[in-house]
Amino acid sequence: MSVRASSIDNMGLYDRDYTQADFESKSGYEPHFRVSMPKITPVVMWLIIINVVVFLPTFLIPPLKTFIFDWFSVYPALGTTLQFWRLVTYQFLHSTTEFSHIFWNMVWLYFIGTILEPFWGSRKFLIFYLICGAAGGLLYPLLVLVGWLKEGYLVGASGAILGVLTATAILFPSSRFYLMGIFPIRVRIIAIIFLVFAILTLLNPYRSSNAGGEAAHLGGMVAGAVYVFSQSWREKFKLKLRSGAWQKKMTAQRNLQVEVDRILEKVHNSGIHSLTSKEKKILKQATKAEQMRNRL
Repeated sequence: MSVRASSIDNMGLYDRDYTQADFESKSGYEPHFRVSMPKITPVVMWLIIINVVVFLPTFLIPPLKTFIFDWFSVYPALGTTLQFWRLVTYQFLHSTTEFSHIFWNMVWLYFIGTILEPFWGSRKFLIFYLICGAAGGLLYPLLVLVGWLKEGYLVGASGAILGVLTATAILFPSSRFYLMGIFPIRVRIIAIIFLVFAILTLLNPYRSSNAGGEAAHLGGMVAGAVYVFSQSWREKFKLKLRSGAWQKKMTAQRNLQVEVDRILEKVHNSGIHSLTSKEKKILKQATKAEQMRNRL
């Protein structure tokens, strides 16, 4: 059985609401677009290129496809449990029997990714994208392990892309797409549709040929939501860690200064020959630290 993380298709996406949407993010960021097509961003561009470059040889050379899928897809079989690279590499593989699989995934990546990457920056966007895809790739074998889903190959970028869609829906709840170039629909409505469909499919997985793909969709969406909603907590935690590290550094410097003052007093009273090897080492370290501060 072959399972794919299905493309995010059937929505007929052609354009975002650039000419009329002054959509407002919950973070206060308000992008105003005045062009019909978004300018492609660096990470989105390279993700599309890599996906296409990987797809072509697997499509043109069937034996190579078998080898690549065996080693780089998520395949919850005995012996692959600890092969964690698969959680990343499967995101760049696509079904070779349905061209729409890669086509619609890349279309959605282009339109959705070019909203989020400029807002977060390329590095953060790439990390987020891969995390969402990995979460989707992790949920599928877990559901296989408990006997809820059948075992098979899991390939496709849509788990990661749906994570990006979820983040966009949360950060920019008023943003809209035009379906078929005519009907406007809010991104959050699209995200809810995909979420409900994934849940309903997984509640009765044997009625769908792509239940594994829906597991990847759900995992990516959950990871995307958790990542966005936990941003405030994570920033506070990082600030606390940095504050704690700074306090430790200041305390260490004060303690060193006290020790240096004691050693210098000893030198004044008894001469430098009275110092122990440890005291000489401390004095040398303090001298180097002072020289470094002066250079800065």
